[in-house]
Amino acid sequence: MNKPLEFEGIRINVVYAPKLKHSYLRVNADSTLSVKTPVNSSRFIQTFLEEKRGWIDKQLRKNEQNRPLQVKLQDEVLFFGTLYSIDAPEVSSLRQRLTKLSTSEIEKITKAYDAFYKRSAEEYLSQRVEYFSKMIGLSYEKLRFRKMKSRWGSCSSKREITLNTQLMKIDKALIDYVIVHELSHLVHMNHSKAFHDFVEQHLHGSKALRKRLKDIRLLE
Repeated sequence: MNKPLEFEGIRINVVYAPKLKHSYLRVNADSTLSVKTPVNSSRFIQTFLEEKRGWIDKQLRKNEQNRPLQVKLQDEVLFFGTLYSIDAPEVSSLRQRLTKLSTSEIEKITKAYDAFYKRSAEEYLSQRVEYFSKMIGLSYEKLRFRKMKSRWGSCSSKREITLNTQLMKIDKALIDYVIVHELSHLVHMNHSKAFHDFVEQHLHGSKALRKRLKDIRLLE
């Protein structure tokens, strides 16, 4: 049973689960709260949240610091972690495409942005994958690029690597981390200590890069 509540103006989604032994709290990306608890009591929920106030405030501040960048379509482009003006030479191909479209339809404009990121990914990411695969001494069967909502990349048991075209929105150090991460799955198809040690061996500072990547949220 779900029941909407509020805690100091913050919306809460409460899920009552009688079989649970403990209560659990999550601060969501949209800065709402989710509570799963065996106790069917609004007073208990408020007391529980009051006890967690410090942690809640910390997570809300973290959300604020890591808000996704708002990009003004047709005016700005997020590219390699930098917000460029549409007139910048780094994104001239997108500007030319938008000029030819001459439309205010959001769907068509978004498709132009997606096409720009895919073309850029095919050019830049291919070079970086080739560089690291040779450096590490690993071979893969196929390299694909597509826009994904929930992951930066993947590596299948068939040794096929897929990279998210949205990688072109983040800085180059993080892109390199994702590439080395996926290539490392050619050796370790898991996230064991041996896997992370292998990543670190070939990309120093990988732990810090992994942490930075987890904090990044991108708009569609």
